[in-house]
Amino acid sequence: MDAGRTPRPAPRRALRRKPSLRVATVIVCVVAGFMMATSALASRGNDLRPDRTTELASLVQAEADRVDQLGRLASGLRAEVDALSARGQGAGLPDLGAAAERADSVAVTGPAVTVVLTDAPASVQPAGVDPDLLVVHQQDIQAVVNALWAAGAEAMTIQGQRVSSRTGIKCVGNTVVLHGVPYAPPYRITAIGDVPALERGLRESDYLRLYRTYVDAYRLGYEVSRQARVEMPAYAGPAEFEFARVPR
Repeated sequence: MDAGRTPRPAPRRALRRKPSLRVATVIVCVVAGFMMATSALASRGNDLRPDRTTELASLVQAEADRVDQLGRLASGLRAEVDALSARGQGAGLPDLGAAAERADSVAVTGPAVTVVLTDAPASVQPAGVDPDLLVVHQQDIQAVVNALWAAGAEAMTIQGQRVSSRTGIKCVGNTVVLHGVPYAPPYRITAIGDVPALERGLRESDYLRLYRTYVDAYRLGYEVSRQARVEMPAYAGPAEFEFARVPR
């Protein structure tokens, strides 16, 4: 470039890029606005992000509170039934006490055996062993319950709730649900009856023999204790089967 010569102006083609950039910006803004409007119409006011839904723990607690409220209502109705039954007996109707005891609808007391089941410690991670085998499952609880019934248990509770023929035990995630209420380990199963016979039934159960091998090898929790006298509440679960059907 010669000294004193006026610098060459930029080519027109370069100058035309600015209007094009502005047009592109406008188009992007229009498209973004259209997308946001479409999303708002699709959601109809709902939150489209799944991570903002109610936490499972809150939902479980709400259901547990609802079950507790219904339990109190059932207790009140049961008290009315007891009062009417007593009035009926005074009028010469058959004694309903024995039937109520068979239906687990009255509180009972007596000597008992308690079994406590717990998961293996989190620090126990043996190589080649499925971690799912190191936690307590519903079939483990059911094995204890079945062994105690077979050994002549007269009454039973799980986590303090009275067990009857209408009781179902279900695994939901890492909890066990009983009468609609979720429980975490440790799980306490208590049975009233002939204590030596109950203990013998636990020892002779084939399933529990296998369970105890995991107790010895991987520290899965299993404790058996005696109680000279325990008091068990009346059954407070559902009064009817919801899904059972009479076989034809």
